[in-house]
Amino acid sequence: MGFFLFLLIGYLLVSVSLYFLFPKAGVPGWKGLVPGYNYVIWAQLVGRKPTHALFMLFPIVNIFIHAGLCIDMVRSFRHYTFWASVLAVLFTPFYFLYLAFTPKEQYDGPTLLREREYRERLKAAQDAKNTRQLNKLQAENPYKKGPLREWAEAIIFAVFAAAFIRMFLIEAYVIPTSSMEDSLLVGDFLFVSKAHYGIRTPQTIAMVPLLHNRIPGLNTESYLEKPKLDYYRLPALETIDRNDLIVFNYPEGDSVYVFPERTWSIYDFRRGSIPTAYAAMIQSGRNKLVTRPMDKMDHYIKRCVAVGGDSVEIRNRQLYINGKSAQNPSKLEFAYQVVFPDNNINTRNFADWGISAEDRFRDGEGNNIFILTEEQKRKIQGMDARILVSAYEMGKRYDRPGRVFPNDAAHFPAWNVDNYGPIWIPKKGTTIQIDTANIALYQRVIDVYEENELKIENGRIFINGRETNQYTFRQNYYWAMGDNRHNSEDSRIWGYVPERNMVGKPLFIWFSLKEGKLSNGINWNRIFSSAAKK
Repeated sequence: MGFFLFLLIGYLLVSVSLYFLFPKAGVPGWKGLVPGYNYVIWAQLVGRKPTHALFMLFPIVNIFIHAGLCIDMVRSFRHYTFWASVLAVLFTPFYFLYLAFTPKEQYDGPTLLREREYRERLKAAQDAKNTRQLNKLQAENPYKKGPLREWAEAIIFAVFAAAFIRMFLIEAYVIPTSSMEDSLLVGDFLFVSKAHYGIRTPQTIAMVPLLHNRIPGLNTESYLEKPKLDYYRLPALETIDRNDLIVFNYPEGDSVYVFPERTWSIYDFRRGSIPTAYAAMIQSGRNKLVTRPMDKMDHYIKRCVAVGGDSVEIRNRQLYINGKSAQNPSKLEFAYQVVFPDNNINTRNFADWGISAEDRFRDGEGNNIFILTEEQKRKIQGMDARILVSAYEMGKRYDRPGRVFPNDAAHFPAWNVDNYGPIWIPKKGTTIQIDTANIALYQRVIDVYEENELKIENGRIFINGRETNQYTFRQNYYWAMGDNRHNSEDSRIWGYVPERNMVGKPLFIWFSLKEGKLSNGINWNRIFSSAAKK
């Protein structure tokens, strides 16, 4: 509730300042303290209709209405400068108190009516061809703005509006990796709704507008971690269902090492998942650890394959939910070993088939490995009857014990990306039994996501200083996986996605570049296609 407490305190301060300011305009001060009615009077004092105050009832819109009223109020006291407008919006109660307690500051009447009258006088002088009067009015015009100010105000308003729309309603994203291929492609530009799963109020409030977490070119974060507000989410328009595409803050993104190519978490480093070159830079201290608040962690997009209360298992690549074979995405991808006659690879049609350079690599033994959908697999086999395509055991070749979540080789030694689980997804309000055999599954949930103090001493579990053998979850969790099952870092690696990390629901693809590069061309058939149905 920190965000709403912040708004409440701000509103009370503004109301108190109106209590002292209204008498200078001939209005009893008590009217400045009456919720809602004070905005009706305020609107009238600047030359608006009383009904203008009704716009304060509409979220997001009310922010702009309030800013406009602040500017018009100080203009009604003959403060017309650019910086007067800026200070009126940023420090409203303090500016109003200054106007109220400074004897020389006097109310000049509704600024909007005064400005309209002045413009009518200008027009009358122009129509009468009274050059002397027109020049005098133009020279004395307190409402005149220079080109520089006009541009500055237009840019500030545009940034202000875009920042709030981005923060609360809709944000644009681009797909940077192939983890969701062939459903979503590298170079797809998406619009994501933040209202569908419940608008999340800001936690980080000191930030560079329109940037998420990095300032391009400066190699630094774009925000201050403090001051910070508590987490709060407004009611959702719909629930998150199985197979929905979801955008969320990377659950392990609280402590990261940022490189130009990508970001690695400290947990990747501890698991030994970081390539040797990057690990050496970290160990030498050349790359410093960056800590991030939850709403500034990197954005990921995956498919929600299971919700709170579900049981997840993978057997020989096939996903099972609650013991039943799950519905697979139509463009699911896996790794295959492809053997070409005489090792002669004809790649002429690969781009048209959606097989990018990222979908091909050689393993440690020099084998050709392709990440393919079933349709792509059939097309390659159709090129030549001698081409051999066989399933590649990615799990056995690349997953060592403890590599996948919960990273506990002692209790879960055989789990890998192709044979995994069963694992139960935490559900809000559900109480489970915990012990040293299963605590690895829920340790991060209890300790980090739900902010408890968890200690394990001599085989005993202590939560907030009390020994216990059970725990009740305070929020829902989800299991997220990429459709590119063999080239996706997802819940199999870092575990559950907390409900509070949810950002929004992908709506549609508004632009798409082939393999993320304009030089490769545009995917015209993907523009304005639905992302939710992929």
